[in-house]
Amino acid sequence: MSDTIALLEKLVAFDTTSSESNLALIEYVEGYLAEYGVSADRVMSPCGTKANLVARIGPDAPGGVMLSGHTDVVPVAGQPWSSDPFTLRDGGDGRLYGRGTCDMKGFIACVLARVPTWVKAPLQQPIYLGFSYDEEIGCVGAPDLIRFFCEHYSQTANVIVGEPTSMQPVVAQKGATNLRTTVIGREAHSSQVNQGTSAIHVAARLVTVIEDTMAALVEEGRVDEAFNVPHTSLHVGKIKGGTAINIMARECQFDWEIRHLPTETFDSVYERFDAFCAQLTAELQAKGKHVEITTTPLSPTVPGLADRDNDYVLRLAKDHLPAACCNHAVAYATEAGQFQGQGLQTIILGPGSIAQAHQPDEYVEIEQLQACDDFLAKMGKALEQPFAG
Repeated sequence: MSDTIALLEKLVAFDTTSSESNLALIEYVEGYLAEYGVSADRVMSPCGTKANLVARIGPDAPGGVMLSGHTDVVPVAGQPWSSDPFTLRDGGDGRLYGRGTCDMKGFIACVLARVPTWVKAPLQQPIYLGFSYDEEIGCVGAPDLIRFFCEHYSQTANVIVGEPTSMQPVVAQKGATNLRTTVIGREAHSSQVNQGTSAIHVAARLVTVIEDTMAALVEEGRVDEAFNVPHTSLHVGKIKGGTAINIMARECQFDWEIRHLPTETFDSVYERFDAFCAQLTAELQAKGKHVEITTTPLSPTVPGLADRDNDYVLRLAKDHLPAACCNHAVAYATEAGQFQGQGLQTIILGPGSIAQAHQPDEYVEIEQLQACDDFLAKMGKALEQPFAG
């Protein structure tokens, strides 16, 4: 564990909040890999201030495993941390504290700690490393990483995304889309409500419809009990509008999300909301009311991960995990569905609990890092055998 913890200390020290560059961390990882004779490719962001990193250990051969992790972390501003979030702290309670310890620099540290062993091993299948940027703001960096990987490295690799799953294999996740709806009405004195159109009142009706849509999906039986929230969820997280209590609001804006089951699509859920917007606009305009409703995505849809086409990678994982491990499904979004969308067998598996992610005093248990290290060691041995197809 000493090597893993030392690497985690280094990784946590880089402030890779999504609003910042991750290039210092990428440069450090490149240098670390180079010490063991492993070259890596950067896949730059369009703005040039961030990068994905892809590397291969072992032969250029079919099969193998891509170990994928994101390098960015969520902000710490406004959170009541007990210590510097970018300084790894051993709490003496079996936990290591710091931003990103479980989400997901702990996994990356475990992977990097195995590199010295893997480069000396008689691997018959390759081990790929894929470290991305901007996962926390909508899995923005991974699509370019995946395209580059499939074009220049492999189309037969199996993927393990190391998000915190308490070292239990996750075979399904929900898709996610973040949206912003803007309502434009007409200002008027609040004593003359017949002269204007309150954007806030219209927005309130839309927020209610969003919740009603979620209830309708449940009533229609569109559920999957594998998830702890067993249905597609719709949620409004922010709303703002209006200028004064005695002015009918001209504008109201709210941000919301759709987290759809992997058996659903974003379009099939969103079209219900869109149809209501069109109906409501027509009704108000027929009454001489001016209203405009526009909805735009804040980021591309993050696809869900479906429990399918994963036999090989799931067997590889479960053969080297404790017998008690069983398949799980999660409601949070990861890059796994993006890998699956390119035809790569994919599961999610990593140390730490999602319950600690994004929290003040985020931590990972040393026991979890040890379990991840044990798994990676066994997995590496398994890849000393040729790809069975």
